[in-house]
Amino acid sequence: MKLTPFFQGNWFIEKRWWFRCSKSLFLLAPLYLGACSSLLKDNDRDPVAVSNFINRMVVTQHFNQEDLTQLLASVEIKSDIIKKISKPAEALPWYKYRQIFITDARIEGGVKFWQQNASTLSAVQQQTGVPAEIIVAILGVETLYGQRMGSYRVLDALATLAFSYPPRSQFFTSELEKFLLICRDERINPTEPLGSYAGAMGTPQFMPSSYQAYAVDYDGDGQRDIWHNNADAIASVANYFKKHQWRTGQGIAIPVSAVGETYKKDLSGGLKPNLRVEELDLINVKTLRSLPLDTKVKLLSFEKAASEQGSGEELWAGLDNFYVITRYNHSPLYAMAVYQLSQAILNKKGGFP
Repeated sequence: MKLTPFFQGNWFIEKRWWFRCSKSLFLLAPLYLGACSSLLKDNDRDPVAVSNFINRMVVTQHFNQEDLTQLLASVEIKSDIIKKISKPAEALPWYKYRQIFITDARIEGGVKFWQQNASTLSAVQQQTGVPAEIIVAILGVETLYGQRMGSYRVLDALATLAFSYPPRSQFFTSELEKFLLICRDERINPTEPLGSYAGAMGTPQFMPSSYQAYAVDYDGDGQRDIWHNNADAIASVANYFKKHQWRTGQGIAIPVSAVGETYKKDLSGGLKPNLRVEELDLINVKTLRSLPLDTKVKLLSFEKAASEQGSGEELWAGLDNFYVITRYNHSPLYAMAVYQLSQAILNKKGGFP
């Protein structure tokens, strides 16, 4: 993706879109967006939703109607995106999910990334209080340190989910709007950025709303480049956690053990810590490391493989910082993978920031 000027006024200086239908068709109202063979077949997307989106962007965000109509006409709706978003990795049991992310490649890659970006990581940790190993682990889980940022055009992914996936259309329509605003503000050609099937972008895989809220121009070059600039990506992840109230010096999660099944009633009810450590005795749960009695934790269960020793689950107590990690991805599996990868990277590196 080239971070070069593509805008004049409210839209692009150079219109480098590849249109597979005649220009005369594109100049007609959005009503005709579905008629082109390079676009969706009939009923593959909601033409009213597309038309409403264009009209709103013209009125509220001052986009040029003709250019925006042409841009959306170039969108390719991807049926495999619908399949993937319907079966996220977080639906896997922990013992399978863990195998995806806690690997030698991610551990060794994390050490290498840390060594290559040591000064930035050290400075950002000092400025924000977010540990370097957590920042590195996030980038490792998300994109293998920038090596796998996604193969879908962000424009295609967001438009597919906005106009062809009714269960989440409202959310992704909002993300599409934010993406186009980012492209205008940051002077990015919106047909160029690649990302995940859900439209997540760059090394940290920010959704457009997260980019708007948390992306940082760390090196002061005038662009928040989370695609190519490791310093911007590192600082943006740290800023995300800082804004979500990361508690410097606090732990993340500790293993616990339980007797009986009384504890199971406390496994539900969200991810935010809701039990004081002193209350764990009442449900026959013991922490394997000491914590202040007034510390709040969330009891968590992770499914073990049948071949592993012990019962069929791992029990953990998640602290406030574990909850903060779940704000990045609302999955306890994700947060545990980030935590365990961070510890593996730290140990491999030698245990020193």
